Amino acid sequence: MSSKKYKLILGMLILLANTTFAQVSTGYSVFDSSVIPSKRMPQQNEFMNNTYNFPAKPRNMLELGGSIGSIGVNGDVPAIFPEFGWELHARKAIGYVFSLRLQYLNGTPKGMSWKPSVNYGNNPAWNSTAPSSTLTPAQSYKPGIDYVFYNYKTHIQDLSLQGIFTLNNIRFHKQKSSVAIYIGGGVGATWYNVKVNSLGADGKNYAALFNSIANGGDITYKNRKTILKNLRAGMDGTYETPGESEGNQANTLGSNTLLPSATFLAGVAYKINPKINIFLEDRQTVVKTDLLDGQRWQEHPQGDAALSPDYDSYNYLSLGINFNVGSKSVEPLWWINPLDYAYSELNNPKHMKLPKPILDDTDGDGVTDQLDREPNTPAGCPVDTHGVTRDTDGDGVPDCKDKQLITPTECQPVDADGVGKCPDPACCTSLMDSLKNMEVKPACAADYPSLSVKGASLSSDTKALLAIVATKLKNNPNCTITIIAYPGASKSQQSLADKKLDAVKNYLVEKLGISPDRILVDKVIAGGDTNTIDIKSN
Repeated sequence: MSSKKYKLILGMLILLANTTFAQVSTGYSVFDSSVIPSKRMPQQNEFMNNTYNFPAKPRNMLELGGSIGSIGVNGDVPAIFPEFGWELHARKAIGYVFSLRLQYLNGTPKGMSWKPSVNYGNNPAWNSTAPSSTLTPAQSYKPGIDYVFYNYKTHIQDLSLQGIFTLNNIRFHKQKSSVAIYIGGGVGATWYNVKVNSLGADGKNYAALFNSIANGGDITYKNRKTILKNLRAGMDGTYETPGESEGNQANTLGSNTLLPSATFLAGVAYKINPKINIFLEDRQTVVKTDLLDGQRWQEHPQGDAALSPDYDSYNYLSLGINFNVGSKSVEPLWWINPLDYAYSELNNPKHMKLPKPILDDTDGDGVTDQLDREPNTPAGCPVDTHGVTRDTDGDGVPDCKDKQLITPTECQPVDADGVGKCPDPACCTSLMDSLKNMEVKPACAADYPSLSVKGASLSSDTKALLAIVATKLKNNPNCTITIIAYPGASKSQQSLADKKLDAVKNYLVEKLGISPDRILVDKVIAGGDTNTIDIKSN
């Protein structure tokens, strides 16, 4: 019944967390000075002014939480599971990895041995002649004759301060996670009161029951469940007899024994939202005593008894819920990835001062090397936007070496200085020369090669044929040409034909120095092979 009650309470708390805090923002910006405490504002101001590399640590929330779970003693007497306990705690981040937690734990573990024992003469909970025994001879057992089955019920409380290390919030490939894995340890004080069920409701011992079970069956591990079942059926569960204690009044707190303890823990938490998370944790606490279970005597086969050399401990496996509280604060730092700001600034700089970029220009023509198509332009030669030496008249001689900057087309080709040879005026030629010119086949009527162009880019063979075309055009400055493509009727084929025509014309103009006004383009739908470009004189 108690177990169901705890589960119901935990379920209601989780539901409340989802409904109450569902709209809380999760963002945190290093530029938000409202979450910086006043004592750290000087550092924040230096950071904002770019005189210090690190932003100030923000004010972060305090975590308050609690849990219920199973508690059991690791001692000389086997524990009975499950027995429930509870705890409350407060936790505060010191940094992004380390935090401190103050925790109070309360639980009542029980235990019972399925093995009978006879060497209990030194234990005052079973033998009236043992030191500090509270039993009368009629209530006690006879060591070496009567069997007993050790049992206990211990009310345990402790208060401890723990250091906790978060293992996974520093992440290199993800901004943050909704899961936090942690380990920790601490020191504290444990106070406990152990009782033993050695007497029945009538005030008499269980010697008859114990002897009957010990002598009446096979005492083996295989039969342990049956043995424990028979013991529970015959005992009343009152735990009325004080267990053996340390016997030192200086180590008492009321009716409890008070001793130092050390705690080790590991857990995993799942964040529902920035204000709420649930966790599963296992905690082991070692106490400086061997009497958490009321038994510290080891039994030897020879029949004597000796003190066991180890300390008892108790384990607490729990499921709990945490609430983060605090105004003008970010969530506890163990939920924040401290690399978040650094990666954000590298990807999209908002705060860092970036130096003015320096782009190399090896030839000093004003066009950076990354964009320069002619990286070794002679000094003093003007260039176009691509870093290529200007040739205004397209005669093949750069402007910086051209002694005739504008050479008419009819006066080309030119010599090495860019000077062309213009033909004599028509009025000064003889009639015979005119007749001869009329009889000679016009140079523009020369044959030009057909080109095979399959895509929008030109092959090396096509470029070689275009070089021949360019030579003929330069040798015949009055000649113009038309380049013709033969696409199909579809839009995609006509678009590809346009790209082919542009590629051929651009190569003649930009690479081979032909004036664009000497080149016409045309398309004849379904007039020939789609991969063929014809060149015809005009």
